[in-house]
Order: sequence, then structure tokens, then C-alpha cells
Amino acid sequence: MELDRLGRALGERSIVGEDGEDAIQVVKSAGRVLQILELFDVLKRETVVSEVSDLLDLPQSSTSTLLRSLVAMGYLSYNPETRAFASTTRVALLGSWVNGTMLSDGPLIRLLQRLNAQTGQAVVLAVRNQVWSQYIHVVQAISPVRMYVVKGSRRPLVRSGTGLTFLTDLPDNEIKRIATRHNAETPHAHERVCLATLIDQVKAVRDNGYAFNHDTVTAGGGAIAVKLPRLENGEQFSVGIAASTKVLRANRDKYVLTLFEEIASHITRSTPVPAGAMQCN
Repeated sequence: MELDRLGRALGERSIVGEDGEDAIQVVKSAGRVLQILELFDVLKRETVVSEVSDLLDLPQSSTSTLLRSLVAMGYLSYNPETRAFASTTRVALLGSWVNGTMLSDGPLIRLLQRLNAQTGQAVVLAVRNQVWSQYIHVVQAISPVRMYVVKGSRRPLVRSGTGLTFLTDLPDNEIKRIATRHNAETPHAHERVCLATLIDQVKAVRDNGYAFNHDTVTAGGGAIAVKLPRLENGEQFSVGIAASTKVLRANRDKYVLTLFEEIASHITRSTPVPAGAMQCN
């Protein structure tokens, strides 16, 4: 069920810093508040305490307290007839000043929407978050057979398409350090990466200008990703087309061409389209 999957994904981020010893500790109540606001962004409708509690796997009593606190602060509204909560305009105004010309119906959002319309597949916008690539915005697929991607979900830098694009600016010794940490922290042998193979993958992304990664984080699925030019304030984004492995393989050349053409049109207007491509497995 899609709601079950999004609940697990929104709750998969640790509240108290389980990402490693150098991860910043997150105050539990602060983390839960942000998870609640992200959940409303995904649901795009009002919801009740029990649903929020179930989807985020939080105690119902503390969930109720947090929701009512957000109502008191003006970030949520409460309907006494339905006993449901909903986001207010104040939430939408948070952060609207950050890269406002690029976001909020600017060229970046238009790029994602255009890629979605051109391919019919899910389109993700990712940023680097320590050793993760995190999806901060998702335009869901519109094709009949599609992948559902949860906004806010994270993928290891060393095992994801968008993650590989972020590694291209790093020296090999830093890439190896990140991979070594990943291998030490993951409990599953099949999720560990070979350092030599990873360096080859990153080199292929540097040479080709895009990453094609599949069947690593999601069995039967993956992404074709391109790193966007760095913004004036130093922020770096990566944009990816996420779909089933079968769809990506069948449409790789078309999707790569679409990515570069649309990025050139909406973001840089001068990005060259690569003449050839090497698949990065």
C-alpha cells in the first residue's frame, strides 16, 4: 500500500543520529515536527491524529500534543467537526526566500515538470546530506506502470544514481573514505560496495556527464541522473529520472538526451549533449 511505503520512508530517518558517530544529534521533538510537516506535504490533504501516528510510527499521545502545538503556532489548522488537521499558508511561506527565483515555480521546478511530461516517469531533485543523497522534491510518474518515490527519502551516495553524481567533485581518497564508512555501517553484505568498482563508476559519470544506476537500492528500479550547475550560494543539486530498470534500459539514450536538453534550456542554456555514453552499473 502506497501510504504504508511513504510512512516507512518518512520514518526511516533516525531521530537521534543513527547515521554514524559524526552525525548531528537531532532533538526528538524537533525531528518529529519536521516529519509531520513533510507528511502533510506528501498527503496534500487533511488528516487525523491516528493516521499521522500510524504512518510515522509515533506514540499517539505525543503526536496529538505536537499537532495541537503546531495549531497554536499557526502552522496547522484544526477542524473540530472532522477532528482533522491541515497545513496552513504559513508552512508554504517557510523558506520561500531561499533561491526563490529558482524554486517556487521558477526554472528549477519547470525543469522537473518538463522532464516528467517528456518521459512520464518520476523525476527527483536531490541534495547531498552528509553520506546520503536526499530527495527534496519529487514529481511523481504519470505513466501507467510507474514507481512511487517518497519525497524526503535518502539514498547512499555510493549506491545511487544521484549520489554518484555528487561524488564526481570529490578526490578519490575522499570517495574511498565515504565508501569505507558506508561498508562499516551497513549490516547487510549485499549493500556493501567494492572500492575499485566505485571509483570506476564515478570516473564513468565524470566522462559521460550522467549516472545510470539500477538494482542497488531498489530491486528492479533505478535512476538516470545529472548534476546541475552549482548555484551562486554554493548549493548543489542533482536531478534524476527514476523508473523500472526495464524502462530505463529501453529508453536510456532518449532520457539522457532529454535531461541534457531540458537542463540546457531551463538552467544553463549551454550544457553540451554528450556524444556517447557508458553505462554505470
